[in-house]
Amino acid sequence: MNEELVGRLRAQLGGPRDGAMLRYSLGTALLAQGDAAAAVVALRAALAFDPHYSAAWKALGRALAQAGERDAALAAYEQGITVAQQRGDVQAAREMTVFANRLRQTPS
Repeated sequence: MNEELVGRLRAQLGGPRDGAMLRYSLGTALLAQGDAAAAVVALRAALAFDPHYSAAWKALGRALAQAGERDAALAAYEQGITVAQQRGDVQAAREMTVFANRLRQTPS
């Protein structure tokens, strides 16, 4: 099912519905499929469309952490926390703070 979803989402890239939400959806589907590296690419594309997309920052941090890019994941979470706070997205800021703190406590 997930491969089918990824295929359908990829088919829409570059079309009239292409944008932050499509790229975010693709990134989260790829992450669920276990392809963290491809998820990172899709989520960075989502943030290129909308750098104020709190959920995309949170997903990017998770994808980077799963890809073994600890420092980049921390940087994504920090940027995401800033964005979420500016938008008043308190829950997303709290979640990313927790995830960043857990990552900091994990040995490198």
